[in-house]
Amino acid sequence: MNQETYTKTQFNQIKEKLITYAISYYGKKRICALQPSTRIEVVKKRLQETAEAKALLMANLHVPFMGLNNIEHLTNQVEKGFILEPNELVNYADFLRSSRLIQAFMQKNQFIAPLLARYSGSLQLFSDIENQIYQVIRNNQVENDASRTLRKIRRAIQECEKEIESKLHAFLRNSQNKPKIQEAMIVRKNERYTVPIKASYKNQISGNVVDTSAKGTTVFIEPLSVAKLNDKLYQLKMEEATEVYQILFGLTGLIAEKMSSIQSNLEVVAQYDMIFARAKYSREINGIEPTVNQDGIIEFVNVKHTLLGEAAVPLNVSLGKEYRGLTITGPNAGGKTVVLKTIGLISLQTMIGVQIIAEPGTNIAIFDQIFVDIGDQQSIENALSTFSGHMHNISVILAKAKQNSLILLDEIGSGTEPNEGAALAIAIMEAFYKKGSIIITTTHYGEIKRFSEQHEDFLTAAMAFDSENLTPKYQLILGQIGESNAFWIANKMNLDKQVVKQAQNYLHDRNYSTKKEPFHHKIRRPKERTKFPTYEKGDRVCWTDKKKSALVYETIEMSDEIVIFIEDEKIRVHKRQLKLEQSAKDLYPPNYDLETLFEDFHDRKKIRDLERGSKKAHKQLRKEMQERQGKKEE
Repeated sequence: MNQETYTKTQFNQIKEKLITYAISYYGKKRICALQPSTRIEVVKKRLQETAEAKALLMANLHVPFMGLNNIEHLTNQVEKGFILEPNELVNYADFLRSSRLIQAFMQKNQFIAPLLARYSGSLQLFSDIENQIYQVIRNNQVENDASRTLRKIRRAIQECEKEIESKLHAFLRNSQNKPKIQEAMIVRKNERYTVPIKASYKNQISGNVVDTSAKGTTVFIEPLSVAKLNDKLYQLKMEEATEVYQILFGLTGLIAEKMSSIQSNLEVVAQYDMIFARAKYSREINGIEPTVNQDGIIEFVNVKHTLLGEAAVPLNVSLGKEYRGLTITGPNAGGKTVVLKTIGLISLQTMIGVQIIAEPGTNIAIFDQIFVDIGDQQSIENALSTFSGHMHNISVILAKAKQNSLILLDEIGSGTEPNEGAALAIAIMEAFYKKGSIIITTTHYGEIKRFSEQHEDFLTAAMAFDSENLTPKYQLILGQIGESNAFWIANKMNLDKQVVKQAQNYLHDRNYSTKKEPFHHKIRRPKERTKFPTYEKGDRVCWTDKKKSALVYETIEMSDEIVIFIEDEKIRVHKRQLKLEQSAKDLYPPNYDLETLFEDFHDRKKIRDLERGSKKAHKQLRKEMQERQGKKEE
């Protein structure tokens, strides 16, 4: 096997699915390392493990896996010499307890899962460690009774804290202190007991300032009456931490002493985790356990591609008894490649012990090797064309293939001149056949189809096609030859129907049209531009869109648009919208000031007065300016 086979058959996706069902890091790690076995006794054992685990699940019986989520990290910590925290020790005790419960569970249900029950016999019990951890640690804290010294220290701590609180309550009740106290309460700051005092009185209180509030209005003072007691309490806390550390050190040491035996349990539990992951996935797909053989016999009875599930069309194929070679023909997108992938995937899936979607009677061959050449083998990095890529891949496969090998070749011989490609493909098929390999190929080439028909040990098969509706059925029919259905694909791609019809005629009648046709290039003449009338400023025109008269205000150079003046508004319109009513030459005398047509009389008078220096006009202008400025300020 190689990674190319795993990738092309989507076997890696099956393993990724399995990993999601594993609980522990060790179980997931085992699945990652799981490889298809070529030994039939190993495959049978794996299938039996999965079947037994699935039977337990179907009976609503669940293995008591406990403490597995973090066990890998905790084990590493112990091996590195770190001391486990109380909650971590409880987690480890849960795992040790789990080993004991798993053993009891398996022995109780050995009539359902005899093989799995035998595995539990190798589990070692650590009841003494388990019990010590549970007795010493409660609610993720070390119990007072964990040791006589710890009990004595904690009693002293309680007495000291009680004495401190008594003195501080007396301080708070003192009438002289009350005005200086911010709030009548005891506050613990930096592991010392304090009282909140107003900042303005901090120099009037005998004691140590331990902390200050964020705003600076309150200071937390340790009165002198409790300073020595706080020191004593701090010392007792240090002694407590030391004693707790010693207790945790002792419990962690118990685990470290038995680590080699615990590691052995970890391996067994990880094995169970992996087996039950296979069983959970097999249950999800509603799989069955197939018969297996090492004689190269493939018998699929309504087998479905695992990842396609219910959407997959059942595959029925028989190979290895009467025939050792199978050539599949049919249209592109008709399912030929899916057949190859299904055969490869189902074989590999069985070899790791995962059940398959099939019906009873399915018999899976356990091959020494499975090789595939599926998809585009083009490589930019190695400057290989698609054909070169296929040849490189097949060359490697041919060198490694032997008698009990399964060879899956997609579109063999394609990517080059058809006659040469077909001849090379047939020679390759013969070479694999002479090595004793089981070979399954797909092709479009008629010559390869004929070779398979004539060969005594090769079988042909076709992908079913609905010719009436021009749709593939994705169903493999043994003993038939399928067409490539190029015409169906052409119709699907909306190729001109007349072209497809002509191609169908050429399929039977090779009388091609080879006569030279006369072609004359048409002289393209530039399209004449529409000419519009020329307008002058002051012309009276009819604006046809609005059916209103207007005056021409301005013509726009290099354009068929013009600006007209209508109802005291200037509007830009196309010349095609205008119709000349009367020209300016006919309307006004020579040297007539046409600007008067477009400006208000009063505005023109104001401009003339300003130009000749009229004081009244300038005064009015300043007044208007001041009024505008006044409005802006408002």
